[in-house]
Amino acid sequence: MLLKQDELKRVLAEHNIKTETDMRALVKALSAQLIETMLQGEINDHLGYAPYEIESKTSDNNRNGYSKKTVKSDLGNLEIKIPRDRKSEFKPIIVPKNSRVLAGFEDQILNMYSLGMTQRDICAHIEKIYGCQISADAISSIVESVSSKVSEWQSRSLKEIYTVMFMDAIVFNVKQDGHVKNMAINVLVGIDINGIKEIIGFWSCENESSKFWLTVLNDLKSRGVKDVLIFCIDGLKGFGNAIKATFPDSEVQRCIVHQIRYSIKYISYKERKTLCADLKLIYQAHDEKQALKALDEFSEKWDSKYSYISKSWRNNWDELSTFFKYPNEIRKLIYTTNAIESANSIFRKITKNRNHFNDEASLYRLLFLGIDTLSKKWKQPILNWGLIFDQLSIIFDQRLKQYIK
Repeated sequence: MLLKQDELKRVLAEHNIKTETDMRALVKALSAQLIETMLQGEINDHLGYAPYEIESKTSDNNRNGYSKKTVKSDLGNLEIKIPRDRKSEFKPIIVPKNSRVLAGFEDQILNMYSLGMTQRDICAHIEKIYGCQISADAISSIVESVSSKVSEWQSRSLKEIYTVMFMDAIVFNVKQDGHVKNMAINVLVGIDINGIKEIIGFWSCENESSKFWLTVLNDLKSRGVKDVLIFCIDGLKGFGNAIKATFPDSEVQRCIVHQIRYSIKYISYKERKTLCADLKLIYQAHDEKQALKALDEFSEKWDSKYSYISKSWRNNWDELSTFFKYPNEIRKLIYTTNAIESANSIFRKITKNRNHFNDEASLYRLLFLGIDTLSKKWKQPILNWGLIFDQLSIIFDQRLKQYIK
């Protein structure tokens, strides 16, 4: 309950509050007193009686004095008294055992960590802003507490159907067996029937194969996914075959941008502009027939110098040409994995201050915190979703209608 103006004036006068520093000291003292009052309520509930009310006692446990504790908070260090019981069974909630940081303060630390600040940066920031010191070990302990949340998130239930799923990979430096190595993290983003994007999960694997992707896709099915209309992939080895085995009715679209990057990887800079213009005639064709004609013309012009390019397009044509089946609005959505780039940009931003990660678990924790931040932004449907969904509802009528309520 808020104090009335007269009461506030009385409190300020009693404590001789004249400056912001005086006010901060008063708030700290009141906060410590409030926490101690809450702790008293907790132990009363634990023991079943209030102090000096022995007649209402229902247990054979008793109070056993207090222990002093200094806890970190967004107001600085707070000195508080923690009540104890004879049997040492009392476990406070507001200030848990073995914790010297209040829950709200822990959230601030995790928020700073998720923004890409290192442990050293966080220590310096807390000392400067709040006037208290916190060790790197304490921050590390708070961050490590996220591991259980990561496990829960990775095994959470998923929606029954996703209209589109995008898979892309991003590489990080992770220490393994005493050496820093590149680790590819495969990120899967889905768009549900309401047009809302969701990060489905992320997986690491040294040897990508159909067997690995079968494990990933079967994991999705075990968590509730029954259907995916279209998968958009970046050419990951074995992924297309795994999709056909687990979701045989799903369409597969290979990312055109990744295909272009592969095509121009070994092209001299002088020829790149002209060659890219010729490739554009293929993927921006009106329909598949026109695209194949443009591919033939490309082959005639460039095969004498770069035969691997047209060969790659032809070998992967079934997955590269899927988007030609659909109207322009759906084409723009699925012909690249750009829908996943907002996630990758967040991951790059929060990891840019770290040369490497000491282990896979520490990388996963930071990615999870980044995902938590990103999910709060993905609350609105993607652009033009109403039109896109109308088109999908016509094309995939039988598969969608059972999920539309």
